[in-house]
Amino acid sequence: MTRQLGVIMDPIESITPYKDTTLALLLEAQRRNYTIVYMTLDDLFVLQGHPRARARRISVADDNHDWFAWRGETQTLDLAELDVILMRKDPPFDMEYIYATYVLERAEAEGALIVNRPAALRDVNEKMAIARFPALCTPTLVSRSAAQFKTFVAEQEDVIMKPLDGMGGSRIFRVHAGDPNLSVVIEVLTERGQRFAMAQTFDPNISDGDKRVIVINGQPAECTLARIPAAGELRGNLAAGGRGVVRDLTVADRQIAETVGPFLAERGILFAGLDVIGDKLTEINVTSPTCIREIEGQRGINIAAQLFDAIECAIG
Repeated sequence: MTRQLGVIMDPIESITPYKDTTLALLLEAQRRNYTIVYMTLDDLFVLQGHPRARARRISVADDNHDWFAWRGETQTLDLAELDVILMRKDPPFDMEYIYATYVLERAEAEGALIVNRPAALRDVNEKMAIARFPALCTPTLVSRSAAQFKTFVAEQEDVIMKPLDGMGGSRIFRVHAGDPNLSVVIEVLTERGQRFAMAQTFDPNISDGDKRVIVINGQPAECTLARIPAAGELRGNLAAGGRGVVRDLTVADRQIAETVGPFLAERGILFAGLDVIGDKLTEINVTSPTCIREIEGQRGINIAAQLFDAIECAIG
């Protein structure tokens, strides 16, 4: 019997095909003869306690100019009819995102496999989750207090500051002890003490790349994508102009993945991306991890297939 897969994502018309991880996942699903139905957050609803959606069948192609086609008209379906649902909506992780996880939790209760589990998407904040593993991280402070941030910067001397809800390298600042802009940076990130922000000791190993270690069902993929900052940049994010270079896992990369992996697997996080600079964990990405296209392109390793092997093991 043909399996049915639903995908919730940002508008498929606006993706960049050659580097889009969601497209890679859909291509693998199609190779395995899944029926694929497409949804955005706008399409989800709950009626009389039952999770439903307006959805439309699509087919996909590995083509930078013509990467998807509609197959039929939009129809309403019960989400429980789907074998698996990929939640691939990019941040912001706001209340609308959380409401969507409640809808998906109802689908999970009725038998659908959600990747990643809705409760885990709510509980495992991509910045805060590293607090569970302080031995793996550089000195880190999360606070709303300007005084605490100023003390931390004075002690650590060279610090990266960022919001807890950012992605793609947005609103990342490097500050130093005595920096005349420090107060302004703190005001911007905390909205004058109304929001939490994060500060981490700057790691000069960023010049060698901000590594993305893919973890599937608790196990690391065999290589990593090092995102090298562009000249004059401190951010390695590909969205900020970084250059991706595939490398073998280091001993430290593997140890980090093997430490964090069980925590992820226990919570139903089948697909995650750990960010590692040097030998230190900086983030745990669970909402819509990326970078598998670059790994596939440079090494020919089909990480999407590895994920679908884990999915099919889970759904039986």
